[in-house]
Amino acid sequence: MKSVGIICEYNPFHNGHLYHIKKVKELYPDYVVIAVINSDFTQRGDISLIDKWKKTEVALNYVDLVIELPFVFGTQAADVFTKGSTDILNALKVEAFVFGSESADINKLKEIVRVQKTDEYNKKIKDYLDTGLNYPTSLAKALNDFGIILENNPNDLLGIGYIRNLNNMEIKAIKRTNDYHSLDLNKISSATSIREALKKGMDVKEYVPPVSYDSLNELHFWDDYFDLLKYKILSSKDLSIYQTVDEGIENKIKKNILKAKNIEELINLVKSKRYTYNKLKRMFLHILCSFTKEEAKRCMDIQYIRVLGFNSKGREYLNSVKKECNLPIIAGYDNSFEMMRIENRVSDIYNIKKDDYLEEYKHKPIIF
Repeated sequence: MKSVGIICEYNPFHNGHLYHIKKVKELYPDYVVIAVINSDFTQRGDISLIDKWKKTEVALNYVDLVIELPFVFGTQAADVFTKGSTDILNALKVEAFVFGSESADINKLKEIVRVQKTDEYNKKIKDYLDTGLNYPTSLAKALNDFGIILENNPNDLLGIGYIRNLNNMEIKAIKRTNDYHSLDLNKISSATSIREALKKGMDVKEYVPPVSYDSLNELHFWDDYFDLLKYKILSSKDLSIYQTVDEGIENKIKKNILKAKNIEELINLVKSKRYTYNKLKRMFLHILCSFTKEEAKRCMDIQYIRVLGFNSKGREYLNSVKKECNLPIIAGYDNSFEMMRIENRVSDIYNIKKDDYLEEYKHKPIIF
């Protein structure tokens, strides 16, 4: 059996995601479609609108196998996020990979990867960072020195990481039909615009497939957790122990936490040239979930492949690759892995306000 991989957050699953999967199936009609999905928190520092099990149920209407991207990779910068997710696809012996891209210019992205492997490029990045610029700006300036213009497009930036890390795999890009940052609502709207609409209590039925619409009944937003974050910041003696809290910014956070009424206000009070909006949102997730630098150091490589759900085609594929896979394939909860113990903790935090929460260790894969 042959397989094609996608990496996604589905926050929420919308018409653009359905368009993407249809294109994947047109390109690879007989392949098993494997989705590596972020769990309850996302790479851009958001709280997932619905939990990972609901996302898995929605996804299995369109894909064959859903694999969890652990929190320790899923809530970090592009280089860590892409390494964790692609290591899963590499271990599962996936033959093809398709991602959404603003430019859909694979040759340009491959050239960027080639340049980034040079010592000269790495020196330029360090020099720009030393001036106080944030990483995305430093990256763009360093590439510009090589005659490459890189727009600040989030999916292209992720695409660079995918290309860098995927082994022996055919890689294709599908051009995005909308702007990720756009707040405009239309037939294919961005996840950002749909989240904002939901936050305002608007009906989004027109912008998501019916199965996704039916799942949007118990929603989670950042501000539902803001009081917890505020307590955590005020009660922590040393915020610098948490992942991505660096260079004295903990003092600025402590100074401004009582002035902010929500996460947006807090970000606006502490952001700087070095700390971008999304970097701060990820940082606040790490503080909220007590994710420390020491934990991050111990969890730099994928420790297992955790199956969240599958159909008969997905089950058959798992059976065909399990002997070749260099990582344990896990269908339940395994406390022996630190990465999974962290997943258990952050899942409890995500579900802290739920009355009918099924504990992480009791969940089994969803069979579709």
